Amino acid sequence: MTNQSAAQQRALVVEDAVEIQEVVTALLREEGFDVRTASDGERAVEMARAFVPDLIVLDLSLPGLDGISVCQQIRTFSEAYILILTAKSDEVDKVVGLSVGADDYVTKPFSPRELVARVRVLFRRSRAQGPATPAAAVERTFGDLVIDPDAREVTVAGKPVDLTRIEFDLLDTLSASPRVAFSRRQLQEAVWGEDWYGDDHAIDVHVSNLRRKLEPEERTTRYIRTMRGVGYRMGEG
Repeated sequence: MTNQSAAQQRALVVEDAVEIQEVVTALLREEGFDVRTASDGERAVEMARAFVPDLIVLDLSLPGLDGISVCQQIRTFSEAYILILTAKSDEVDKVVGLSVGADDYVTKPFSPRELVARVRVLFRRSRAQGPATPAAAVERTFGDLVIDPDAREVTVAGKPVDLTRIEFDLLDTLSASPRVAFSRRQLQEAVWGEDWYGDDHAIDVHVSNLRRKLEPEERTTRYIRTMRGVGYRMGEG
């Protein structure tokens, strides 16, 4: 992402530590973002509604309403990319953050280079585009599951399923080549790009979220199969 390509993008930085808030704000402004800030959870939700950001950098340790609750509330009305900030030792927070709708995380202390790289990866593709896939963007059907790549819409038994951008991109990648067993690394490269800093665990959490939304009442997974020792592929539904 260049300064020019991010010129119209908005970012909300939610962080109560002034030093970190200032650093993140300065980095995002250098990337061309129009940046606003919030220092507590309640204010963050209010600003997310009013400012309508494209990116939210969200600290999980906030006074009042915590970051997990903020993420949950914002996800009910916003499709903004959410990048959470969490302490390096808080593995549980990372998992919970991703499970309630965050797209990625950065652990504290972080380098400016890492933060900027994570943001650039999230914004690599236009919002109107999914991951690059060899299949034509036609409606795909797997039993009751219907995927419309062009409209970025998903339905199960005729009912719409609300997915985050990352969840949709994962489903789009898998469904475009339904007979292919994708390794976690292949999914990382297809959805985030080769220079993504994340780990396999993040992929597993996003896939788990996706499965839960597609099959909330099922104990088995019809649509996304785990290929032991390899990764994931689409099921037949």
